[in-house]
Amino acid sequence: MSLRSLLSKLPPRPRLYVATAIYGVAGGGIAVAFHQCIHLLYGRTFETWAVQSPDTFAWRTLALMLAASLASGLLLHFAGPSAAGSGIPQLKLAYWKEFGWSSPRIMWVKFVAGAVSIGSGMSLGREGPSVQMAGTMGSVIATRLGLAKAKHRMPAAAGAAAGLAAAFNTPLAAVTFVLEEIIGDLNSRFLGNVLMASMIGALVVHGLLGAEPAFRMVVTNEPGWQVYVLTPWVAACATLAGLLFQRGSLNLRGWSHAQRRLPAWALPSVGALLTWAIGMLVWKQTGRLGVFGLGYNDLSDALSGRLAWELAALLLVAKLLATILCYGLGGCGGIFSPTLFFGGMAGLAAAGLGKLVLPLHEGDQVVLAVVGMCACLGAVVRAPVTGILIVFEMTHQFSLVLPLMLGVLVSQAISRRMMNSNFYEEVLEQDGHHLNRIIPPRDLGAWQQLPASAIANFHPESLTDLGSESLRAAFNRHPYSNFPVLQDGKVVGVLTRHDMERALLSNEAPEFEPAVTADPQESIRVIQSRIIDSRAGMVILCDDKQTLLGVVTLHDLLRAQLAYGNVGED
Repeated sequence: MSLRSLLSKLPPRPRLYVATAIYGVAGGGIAVAFHQCIHLLYGRTFETWAVQSPDTFAWRTLALMLAASLASGLLLHFAGPSAAGSGIPQLKLAYWKEFGWSSPRIMWVKFVAGAVSIGSGMSLGREGPSVQMAGTMGSVIATRLGLAKAKHRMPAAAGAAAGLAAAFNTPLAAVTFVLEEIIGDLNSRFLGNVLMASMIGALVVHGLLGAEPAFRMVVTNEPGWQVYVLTPWVAACATLAGLLFQRGSLNLRGWSHAQRRLPAWALPSVGALLTWAIGMLVWKQTGRLGVFGLGYNDLSDALSGRLAWELAALLLVAKLLATILCYGLGGCGGIFSPTLFFGGMAGLAAAGLGKLVLPLHEGDQVVLAVVGMCACLGAVVRAPVTGILIVFEMTHQFSLVLPLMLGVLVSQAISRRMMNSNFYEEVLEQDGHHLNRIIPPRDLGAWQQLPASAIANFHPESLTDLGSESLRAAFNRHPYSNFPVLQDGKVVGVLTRHDMERALLSNEAPEFEPAVTADPQESIRVIQSRIIDSRAGMVILCDDKQTLLGVVTLHDLLRAQLAYGNVGED
């Protein structure tokens, strides 16, 4: 008898609990398996060769990184392009645009490409891929249990929480991250399911790997007044390091997508070669391997007082450059681990400079390094509660909470002034995606009377030039089915993707559909009938001067109605 048949015999509430437990076990299990594969590959190559074969370490690691990055690049390019990068932006996109559904192919492509890339020394993290794979695993299991696609949001969120809880051994932070970053609502109706799955994911890693914290620290006393005085300085330095990474990696990523000299599958090999050169220079000078892979050994030494602040500054610069190259050139891996590394090293280096002015104990410097970790993560991810909890749970040091809170306040103030969005949202915007989080009311009458602005996309991509070069650029850059056409700043029609492709193939001027327009304050009831009238399935929101304000597509309307239909369901 199948699991689906067994669950169908249970009452709805127990069936929900059992399904959530399955998502938690599966999500935690795939995260642990991913972690072990990376650890095994990296341990038997880099760590072993550095000790046993230092004379041949350089050429062995070069061959390994080039071969692994080439294999990973080919796999990602031909089997699953959406499995590249961190994975968290892609999971957010699936949650909001596909109701949590993800293709099973993403899971195995991500597992193989990520384990091979990170385990062979690419300067990326395992946590983002763990979240994407675990969230996808939740969707895959939900399909096997007979859930319709429109009900995959909870399984995806529960799986993601279990995956992050297992990857970091941080169940509380996993809950807040999923609620803050993926769902975007700390009061989500999925809170109980996410909490349960996260707890189970943590139990999985405890049972298989143990309950030890990710990092061991040496903090022999409560933070003194010097720590609080220097915390803003340290948090500012760590924040700037994180923002430098964000801007550098996204700029390089944009360039790599636009360039045509090298095929996309070859770009990770370029990143691997440059990372190897940087890491080898650092290893020959210092004996440190932190530039390669996760870098957790060097970060643990920094948090145990076994790393000089000058060396921390060197590792910061080297790791920052290597990670920008790996991520920006299409590598498969996350940014959590590198961001914590940047913050820890920036915090230790800033504390070392601060020691020249104020008396600091060794424990105080370690505390400031942890403040840097929290500040850097908070600046890049923009999930302040998660930043505090994740560092606190990873270190098991309650005395850090107040300095962490102060550091997060500083990092949020700086990052929000210098960057418009967090790292994940900028990745999605770079790929042409704009997430519209629609939370409809519980009353159907009230839903019908909501203004169109409640479900509209106010960041549409429009066309002002219908020349072949502009059309081809828009066709390649954006995945949309319809584009508003503007002339002299006014809406004149809608160009469909099919008509755009036909015009490009025939080298003729495109023919566009007439625009169906509406005022943003008109009700959803009115918009529904207007969409039926539109041959393109799009209503354009304009003001009285026909200036483009936003669009409502049939997909927007259906997604919002399905979200309404799921309100109140467990």
